[in-house]
Order: sequence, then structure tokens, then C-alpha cells
Amino acid sequence: METKFTCSECGNRLEEQEAVYVHDTVLCPECAERTTLICRSCGDRIWTHDATDGTLCTYCYENYYLICNGCGEIIHSDDAYYSEDDEDCRDYPYCESCYHKYAEKMIHDYYYKPEPIFFGKDKLYMGVELEIDEGGEDEDSAEELYYIANRTANRMYIKHDGSLDNGFELVSHPMSLNYHKSQMPWRDILRKAINLDYRSHQVETCGLHIHVNKNAFGRTQAEQEDVIARLVFFYEKFWAEILKFSRRTEGQANHWASRYGGAVSTCKDSLDTAKKAGLGRYTAVNLMNHATVEFRIFRGTLRYETFIATLEFTHYLCETAMRSNDEQFQSMSWADFVKNIDRQEYHELIEYLKGTSKN
Repeated sequence: METKFTCSECGNRLEEQEAVYVHDTVLCPECAERTTLICRSCGDRIWTHDATDGTLCTYCYENYYLICNGCGEIIHSDDAYYSEDDEDCRDYPYCESCYHKYAEKMIHDYYYKPEPIFFGKDKLYMGVELEIDEGGEDEDSAEELYYIANRTANRMYIKHDGSLDNGFELVSHPMSLNYHKSQMPWRDILRKAINLDYRSHQVETCGLHIHVNKNAFGRTQAEQEDVIARLVFFYEKFWAEILKFSRRTEGQANHWASRYGGAVSTCKDSLDTAKKAGLGRYTAVNLMNHATVEFRIFRGTLRYETFIATLEFTHYLCETAMRSNDEQFQSMSWADFVKNIDRQEYHELIEYLKGTSKN
């Protein structure tokens, strides 16, 4: 014999299979529809008048949901964003829309370093740091440059730099040379920076720094150090030529990107000298980073052809160091280095070295 139930709201009798429960309370389907709802988070049935935000039970709301500091909407804790740059806002949650509107600064602090994203197909990747000045450390200007760079992917971010008086630093994620030239909108970025009254080459403190991933140089640390030794040796041996290429004066280089000095008779001697020099990161070939070698000698530029020529020079030098042995590198002259440049792959570099480009 089936058990009969009574709806606690309307008093109607109903069969067992018709009963709807809200905790220990029995309701008929009609009253359940009118007075209860399903929590959108946990799926439990709750009284409508007890619901938060019209759809959440108290337990879920108190344990899994937050109020957006921007618009006041209720958001799941997994979907909350927090400002990394503004100390006053780091404990306040934002929905995605408000985070981009209020909390996310375009100009990050100097120590901001997101997880790198690699673009293009190659084993050798280059990340660029380009310092620009005199146009203002301005969020609106930074936003214009940011959106040109990141229309289709998150390829560039912007940082404060204490060496600049009135500007900031444009930092790219690591990219293959081909991606820098064919996919990254550097020409548009540099043109916009000029239109916003920024300068780079004309400001003595502005630099163009290029990071290259060490793991491109070999699978083991010993293999990587062999290539790095050749790079240091090249910079020491051909310092005058590189200084001319970089558009730096000797005084500027000594301040921001000095040579190591010492013996340059062998590649190994050059690396040993660099390791013992204790000069820190302000060297032409900075070896202080765990995952990259940083080439710091180059003066900043907003001229596209000069910018690309600098990337091509760094790429070509690294490729040459990777495919040569120490003996070949030690006997190579500057003329030998230049004459083997592929004119099609390194077109802007060839033009720059011919002296037809103006900075």
C-alpha cells in the first residue's frame, strides 16, 4: 500500500513519488515550483526567500562566492581576479571585465615577470626589451601600444623602468626571428610610439636588450657554456665593431653594458674571465639570468629597419656560434663573419652594415 503525503504549503494529498523535499519539508510539485529553487552551485533545493543573488544557497555563497570590487556582482572565487600591481587592491576581487577596467595597470612594476609564451617555430627564441622615453609614463599611451601588439595574442607587456625619466619599457614574449619579422606588428608599434612623442635613440639612457634562450645552445650545461664562451669571446675580440653597430658611445657602454676585459686568446679564457669579473648584469653579454643570455649593448631605436637589423645580428651571431667550434671562432675575422651573412634571411642586417640605413 503506497504512503500518502501532505504538502506543507497547500495541504493537498500526494503520492510518494510526487513529493518534493526541501530539507525535511514536503511539498507538492506546484508549491515547490512557486516557493523554491535549485542552487546553481551545489544543486540543492532551497527556499526562494533564502537564496542569495536569486540562485545560491547560503552555504555556497559564504564559502565559494565573492563580490566584485568594481561592479558589485557576485562571482565564483575561481573566476576572481586580483591586482598584482596596486598594493591597496591586492586583497579585493574583481570580475574579469572590471579587472581589465579598474585593477589591471598597463604599466607593471619593474619586477613583473609573467610566465613566458613562445611564438613561432624555432629552437632559438628572442625576447625584446625596448626602452622608450620623453612621452610620459602614461597609462593611456601604454594602452594604445599594448593593444596594437596584442590584437590577436598576448605577445607584449609594459613595465616601469627606473632608468627612464618619462617613459616605460616594452617587453615582448620570446619569439622566433621569423615571427618578429612577419607576425609581430613592430612597425605599427614603433610608428605609434613616435606619434605619441616617445623617443629612444635620441635618449642616451634608452636601450634595446635581447634575451636568447640558453637551451637553444645545447642539451647539457657543458654544451651551452661552449656556445656562450664563443659569444663572449666574439664581443671581446670585436668590441670596436660591435660598439659602432650598437650606436653606443664608449662611456655609455661602460655605464650600461660594459665589456668584461681581460684575455681574449681563447673562447674558454673569455668565459672564465666573465665568470670571475663580478660585474653583475650591466654587461654587454649578461650571464646572470638562469634561462637566457641577455645582449644589452644596443642603443634603443624606434626606426623599424634598425630594430630588425639588431634582431638579425643577434640571431646570426648565435647561429654562427652554435654551428662553429672554438678553433673556427677564434680564427674568424670580422670580414669572415660579415661575408657569410645570408642576404635573404638577414636583409635588414646587410643593409645596416652597408651603411645605407640611418638611425
